[in-house]
Amino acid sequence: MNGGDDASSSAATSGPPPSLEWRFSQVFGERTAGEEVQEVDIISAIEFDKSGDHLATGDRGGRVVLFERTDTKDHGGSRKDLEETDYPVRHPEFRYKTEFQSHEPEFDYLKSLEIEEKINKIRWCQPANGALFLLSTNDKTIKYWKVQEKKIKKISEMNIDPSREGSSSIPPQLVTNGLPADKAHGYLSNEYSFPPGGIPSLRLPVVTSQETNLVARCRRVYAHAHDYHINSISNSSDGETFISADDLRVNLWNLEISNQSFNIVDVKPTNMEDLTEVITSAEFHPIHCNMLAYSSSKGSIRLIDMRQSALCDSHTKLFEEPEAPGSRSFFTEIIASISDIKFSKDGRYILSRDYMTLKLWDINMDSGPVASYQVHEHLRPRLCDLYENDSIFDKFECCLSGDGLRVATGSYSNLFRVFGASQGSTEAATLEASKNPMRRQIQTPARPSRSIGSMTRVVRRGSESPGTEANGNAYDFTTKLLHMAWHPTENSIACAAANSLYMYYA
Repeated sequence: MNGGDDASSSAATSGPPPSLEWRFSQVFGERTAGEEVQEVDIISAIEFDKSGDHLATGDRGGRVVLFERTDTKDHGGSRKDLEETDYPVRHPEFRYKTEFQSHEPEFDYLKSLEIEEKINKIRWCQPANGALFLLSTNDKTIKYWKVQEKKIKKISEMNIDPSREGSSSIPPQLVTNGLPADKAHGYLSNEYSFPPGGIPSLRLPVVTSQETNLVARCRRVYAHAHDYHINSISNSSDGETFISADDLRVNLWNLEISNQSFNIVDVKPTNMEDLTEVITSAEFHPIHCNMLAYSSSKGSIRLIDMRQSALCDSHTKLFEEPEAPGSRSFFTEIIASISDIKFSKDGRYILSRDYMTLKLWDINMDSGPVASYQVHEHLRPRLCDLYENDSIFDKFECCLSGDGLRVATGSYSNLFRVFGASQGSTEAATLEASKNPMRRQIQTPARPSRSIGSMTRVVRRGSESPGTEANGNAYDFTTKLLHMAWHPTENSIACAAANSLYMYYA
């Protein structure tokens, strides 16, 4: 996908890349059999940083947990560099780095509304001076965090008489002027006596910094700008601004200014009874800081250019698939609602996820998606049941590989799907978020596929057994894999199954 037509032509001559064989890498927070999951521990957001060396997760309890990569530090190089050396290549390994409480439960007294602490989205910002920066948001408030290693200063030498302190090498806790901590300032102890002839030498206390501690500090709070629940935040490529989106508005912020934002998209009608669609997701273009896209509950994606006007009422391009005649039903609009959109790394393509399908759009072609991947088509006969238990409103995320050759999204029973997006590829894997991801994989028969460089459209299917998993069991709609992220430079996926973070590599 990177490189446009050149990449497409080279892919056409060399053929599609071979299907990947996914392997289990790590799990954090694994549940034991029968263990009950606490609601506050359920993961609600996952995000890799641009380098892929750090991973952040947010949960419903308002906490943000950071992980850092360890396998590249041993030999001091990237995976690609290691492949060119004699060192054996190992799979990506991460370790727990730190965690902090990002949001607390609040109460809006004006609207008599409880505000959950649940983290809706996390976005990494540009690092600086060895510190990590990230944005996190709940339904109403966005926070800008700085995570940095701070040295712990300790007093290592004091004027202490060893004979009076006994054999213990631990000095008593002292404060200003060398007085014991349990004595008030200015109190001269009668217990202390100067030795005969006085003290031969006076040693000043020596302060040393030996240990380091990770400290997370909230730099700014961006609040009171959204009347409705925030569903998206996205960084601009300029490194200075970001957007936040709720059901009816998209606001533009400067990272350094927390008390002012600019409303750039407003779809709120004069009369709320005329409301027909809401904003479901918004994302900045990865290269052009003046362009962004947002999706709607009617299944459309609008690309806007902020250079055209201050309030972007009109879109530059509209991407939507025309409704097939005679296919309309009560559920048509519900399942057409787009839950997530992602730009490819080069900004040429947009991946969208609605309830039934994944769709890949070329921003230069607004007549329809260039590829569709069926994820939940086998659930169509059960839409009534899904509506009654509210599962039809589940919001699944999607992601693209860094090279743009594959796309992925989650499903029920803790399953996730990986599809090939290159010319001629028939790759369509179904995997389970467990230590044996291939346990429930099915082999999808080869089908004519489309190239992202051609104009023909194709539909790729996942599991086709209606209402059952690949192994024949009924789908478990209570276990769903909503959140996942693809490593920016490698074939490595992180996904959340309830309170557990699973990582896979290929």
